[in-house]
Amino acid sequence: MSTLSVRLPNSIHQHIKKIASEEGVSINQFILTSVTEKISAIMTEEYLTQRAERADREAFRAILDNVPNRPPLPGDEL
Repeated sequence: MSTLSVRLPNSIHQHIKKIASEEGVSINQFILTSVTEKISAIMTEEYLTQRAERADREAFRAILDNVPNRPPLPGDEL
């Protein structure tokens, strides 16, 4: 495991300290979880962008053409 020293404005530090306390975790655990979530979001965006670049719009439209045109099922109206 590595050690990383980060300078934070006092206001950000206080927010982190408060939220971590409310969540019942240490500041280190809160920051680790936050960074992990951000990495996951970025990697997901990159993955979806790569998949979208390989998409075949004609094939997608052909699939959609096979979907029946009918009213939504009860509960799906919104």
